[in-house]
Amino acid sequence: MTITNVATGQVKSLTTNSSGAYNSGALLPGDYKVQVSARGFSQLETLVTVLVGNTATVNAKLQIGQESQVVEVQGSAVRVNTEQATVQGVLNAEQIENLPVNGRNFLYLAQLEPGVQIQDGQDFDPTKAGYSSISFGGRFGRTARIEVDGVDVSDETVGTTTMDIPASGIEEFQLSQSSLDLSNELTSSGAVNVTTKSGTNGLHGEAFGLFRDSSLAAALPTPVGLAPPTSQRSQYGGRLGGPIIKNKFFYFLDGERTEQHGQAAVLAGAPFNNFSGYFNSPFIEDNLMGKADYQLTQSAHLFYRFSYFKNSLLANAGLGFSVYDNKDITRNHVIGLDFNSGSFSHSIRFEYLKFQNQIVDATVGSNLPLANYPVEIQMGSTGLVTGPNYLAPQSTLQSNHQVKYDGSKAMGSHVIRYGFGFNHIVGGGFANFQSIAPFLLTNVGTLETTFAQTGPFPGGASNPLNYPVEAVGLGNGLGYSTTTPAFGFPSGGITDNRIGVYVGDNWKVKKNFTLTYGLRYVRDSGRTDSNLPGIPELNALMPGLGNPVKQPNLNFAPQVGIAWDPTGQGKTVIRSGIGLFYENAIWNNVAFDAPDREQTGAFGQFPTACAAANTPQPVVATGGELPLPTFCGTATGGLVAIGTVANQIEAYQKLYQSLSIQSDPA
Repeated sequence: MTITNVATGQVKSLTTNSSGAYNSGALLPGDYKVQVSARGFSQLETLVTVLVGNTATVNAKLQIGQESQVVEVQGSAVRVNTEQATVQGVLNAEQIENLPVNGRNFLYLAQLEPGVQIQDGQDFDPTKAGYSSISFGGRFGRTARIEVDGVDVSDETVGTTTMDIPASGIEEFQLSQSSLDLSNELTSSGAVNVTTKSGTNGLHGEAFGLFRDSSLAAALPTPVGLAPPTSQRSQYGGRLGGPIIKNKFFYFLDGERTEQHGQAAVLAGAPFNNFSGYFNSPFIEDNLMGKADYQLTQSAHLFYRFSYFKNSLLANAGLGFSVYDNKDITRNHVIGLDFNSGSFSHSIRFEYLKFQNQIVDATVGSNLPLANYPVEIQMGSTGLVTGPNYLAPQSTLQSNHQVKYDGSKAMGSHVIRYGFGFNHIVGGGFANFQSIAPFLLTNVGTLETTFAQTGPFPGGASNPLNYPVEAVGLGNGLGYSTTTPAFGFPSGGITDNRIGVYVGDNWKVKKNFTLTYGLRYVRDSGRTDSNLPGIPELNALMPGLGNPVKQPNLNFAPQVGIAWDPTGQGKTVIRSGIGLFYENAIWNNVAFDAPDREQTGAFGQFPTACAAANTPQPVVATGGELPLPTFCGTATGGLVAIGTVANQIEAYQKLYQSLSIQSDPA
């Protein structure tokens, strides 16, 4: 038999076994012509559509006749996957291109599948501005596993993904949310499997430009007391694909750019209503992709893909006029090889991924209120926050070196499946929270308002500089969470060697009944801080609570499922399955736990210099203890206005940072 890709002309030749079963191995999603022939029988020809992550079945019944005679079989227009127990759905390029999608984010179409919702990436972390993730069955979308062309692109630090994919470059994407396939990466919540487009024998391309302006649309939601915000979005790009050598060598190029100019509202409560307004919140995203496909032999297909992703957003994480600029860059190289040898099929993937996030302050030097003041000020719960952003500066990096193999062999009515994966994942970076300026929180009550009314600065109670100093927090300017070097930084690194191995069987018990069963083993080496000592002090609360964490080395995950087509017509399927699935532990769990277990290191510390009762607090740095602060209210014999001691507070933090010496790892 032969299987021919209609778009590229690529041919794969196969021979059935003694039971008449065959296994094509991995095929690119698309339309295929299947030709089946045998001596003494008429040749059969039919068309079948292959979807990503789905088993496509062609059951051929040959008629006695001349081999030169061709019998053409028309497939049913309505057909469901009757071969797999996994609950899944596939969206194809036609749906992505033709269904209305706000912002060209292909993941929004996932909501067409039952039980699937979209979550904004900033629900997880400020670093995920411009990203989306998927919630399966009401579960939090942080750990949904996302693969592109068979390799992992998930963000291991905070969850969701490290990159977006240009919508016009996607061939199909699959969503699996129950009884996940044995080949799926580490997740229990759900998986997204994306395949990108390839060139074909025909030259195909498109160019597009989209423009949207608030002046030409319905009014945006407007906070009471503010003028309507303005917004403008431009999206443009194109794709081109075709043959380099017909039926042999193909290319595909894609690029998209989004420029969005919007405004973010800040509502300040009384007595700071005059501060209410907007700040500009521009968003820019670039998505570039290039792919080459080469047909080595009739049974071997090779491809290489390079993707470049970059975005930036100016935002405030909900903190008034204290804003930051979030930037992300991801580079992704993927090599894939799919081939058959006899009744065996093989699929190999190699990946190198490098992701970097950077957050920098965008307040200092701007025209925002009190932008260049030496302290970050939060006025109670009024919504007024000014000064340098406490999140900046920080940088998060991740690199993946992944190799993955999936194989199968047809044996009678069984298809034995097996595979393994190894991913060397390195994370690192720093988060120098609250390091640019000290943080000051002051209540806005009757006592404070009365004091501010007679303050030395214009505006009385409507000027935050007239309010008394109450709580003052410092940052030591050190932001590493571990003592391990990585990415050129002296500390802050985390390393994980992720191993996955599986073996299973798809048994065609009857023509309309498939039994799937198997066993998967997973191991993550850097997710539990098992390399660090315990905390003996915790044993007083509960015996053994403070013992060192044990590395989980016996994560075996069995599973079994059925797919039953009760009518045998391919229009109805009943699925059932049960299994054990392990979940990913994001690196932030490790990063926040490690400083409490490691005795030395350049860890961030955030001591309180003035308590909420205006009382000076002792501050101890790694290089020694500081003198008690003199700018707290009780230290001066009464309340003291923020504006009169702001420079003293700034100088005190600089002294603290100069005494916060990075400790050498033990």
